[in-house]
Amino acid sequence: MSIADATQSPAIVTPATQPLLSIRGVETFYGKIQALKGVDLDVNEGEIVTLIGANGAGKSTLMMTICGNPRARAGQILYAGEDIAQLPTHSIMSRRIAQSPEGRRIFGRMTVLENLQMGTTLVGPAHFDEDLRRVFDMFPRLRERASQRAGTLSGGEQQMLAIARALMGRPRLLLLDEPSLGLAPIVVKQIFEVIRELNRTEGLTVFLVEQNAFHALRLAHRGYVMVNGRITMKGTGRELLAREEVRSAYLEGGHH
Repeated sequence: MSIADATQSPAIVTPATQPLLSIRGVETFYGKIQALKGVDLDVNEGEIVTLIGANGAGKSTLMMTICGNPRARAGQILYAGEDIAQLPTHSIMSRRIAQSPEGRRIFGRMTVLENLQMGTTLVGPAHFDEDLRRVFDMFPRLRERASQRAGTLSGGEQQMLAIARALMGRPRLLLLDEPSLGLAPIVVKQIFEVIRELNRTEGLTVFLVEQNAFHALRLAHRGYVMVNGRITMKGTGRELLAREEVRSAYLEGGHH
């Protein structure tokens, strides 16, 4: 099944009565420069939600603010009903939140296997063998490269490793920051297919930040558009794909 077919009709989700992640009025600053300006956003349990916007819109800042670095100067970040906005990063991530950050940030001198072991730091090694088989089944290339230094992998393989390392932490919420950045289209399709399958078969909740609006909105149950640190539009993935202002701003240039 191609990614186009697979992501045309996301799994039907019955939203949780309370969002797993609920962001209310969040403001974030870099010094005196305000990067996020009263952001409101919800991610329900079992959903894929995407945040799209131009480079510099504040998307990655929101992702990092959820993880506590930088810290929100105002507003609430509710995770499973608990305000985590002022918690230290290690405490936030210990709540079964895993992030695959922008730029991948793997441990280049370590092997693929050692990187995956690092992903279990917060959950311990009890399920390591089982989870290792699981991520190797998702990304067979990583099995082939298990003893290879991560820094010698291709860009696509490094992105697969970053996502696999996050999954080794058995997250309830997976944060993906620009997973398609700089990758060949065929690799992008493979990675988005894995995300779709994780959501469909395991009910994994995913919050996805992406510049590749076409693939992201086809994959997502719901989406938000960010412009200059503010949410300017929201809707289902299909609704946003159909909006002329979204198509002209983010979909021109042959993504079809």
